Amino acid sequence: MRYHNITKDDMKNGDGLRVVLWVAGCNHCCKGCQNPCTWDPDGGLLFDDAAKAEIFEQLDKSYISGITFSGGDPLHPANRMDVRALAHEIREKYPDKTIWVYTGDVWENIYHYPLMKDVDVVVDGEFEIDKLDVTLMWKGSSNQRVVDVQKTLASTDPIVPVLHCQDYYKG
Repeated sequence: MRYHNITKDDMKNGDGLRVVLWVAGCNHCCKGCQNPCTWDPDGGLLFDDAAKAEIFEQLDKSYISGITFSGGDPLHPANRMDVRALAHEIREKYPDKTIWVYTGDVWENIYHYPLMKDVDVVVDGEFEIDKLDVTLMWKGSSNQRVVDVQKTLASTDPIVPVLHCQDYYKG
């Protein structure tokens, strides 16, 4: 896996203060994307032990709510297995921290991924410039959904997302 940046004390990509891993690789290539430099899966830097240590150093801080995987697309084939392994390690090491994933894919296509058992929230759907809405919390366009992953997986029909972003806003 490759990445472009690790941001700290981020307040825009999930609930609370977060560390964000911006991975390289995206096949969606949305018009108006805020990070087109992350589309190339061969771009950025190799995710190594130093990058992992940087993330864990942030997660060790009591005021950090969790990690957000963004990019690019964390579910791009170049990232999926590494993101899954890292998310699982974070879940085990930091059970009280939340894990968010931003993807251009839709819930109906990804709910069965093994990664989802370690994820708290997925923001799904491609960014659509004609549906841009800067007043939305945690998403850029109105077609995107904030999915409470564990609640949705536990429901009788996990294909229909249960959207409760207010459950995550503790502001």
